[in-house]
Amino acid sequence: MSIRLGDTAPNFQANTSIGEIDFYDYLGDSWGVLFSHPADYTPVCTTELGRTAALKSEFEKRNVKVLAISVDSAESHKGWINDINETQHTTVEFPIIADPDKTVANLYDMIHPNASETLTVRSLFVISPDKKVKLIITYPASTGRNFNEVLRVIDSLQLTANYSVATPADWQDGEDVIVVNSIKTEDIPAKFPKGHKVIKPYLRTTPQPNK
Repeated sequence: MSIRLGDTAPNFQANTSIGEIDFYDYLGDSWGVLFSHPADYTPVCTTELGRTAALKSEFEKRNVKVLAISVDSAESHKGWINDINETQHTTVEFPIIADPDKTVANLYDMIHPNASETLTVRSLFVISPDKKVKLIITYPASTGRNFNEVLRVIDSLQLTANYSVATPADWQDGEDVIVVNSIKTEDIPAKFPKGHKVIKPYLRTTPQPNK
């Protein structure tokens, strides 16, 4: 099964480092980040889970719940979490899903045979409150994820969900945004009273509306 942007994220039940969960129930009305790891006790992923734990307040203020997944057991996860907390100087509180039979990995197309027949690739999914897949990023095993980029994309997605705007290349929270082409130029002032610029008929910018 292949997951594409705009698809409904499959629900599942699983054992985790914090006990049994139902994915949809765990997310509730929140946004979600689900990201996979090839196995426990892997060095790059150890740093990633530590970084995610350190960013707890950043995810919370965006109403985002985080879940990690590895093919190893929940008991193995608990031992790994001890190492993560020790080496990364943080406290992992979000669940790590145990997926020894690869049920979730197959639901989310995390097994890429050309990379490995048995281990999950390092995919990250951002899921909106209506359970739609909004972002998919897959990293090679050797490159740690950039969580500042994950937060930046979540900011962009949440802005787009609430306003008729898109975000330009390298956009950061607080910078000007692009008015989507479905809005006529003459209608922009009523929708975006902070002002706007017409750079080209198809490229109109406005100050970020929620700042």
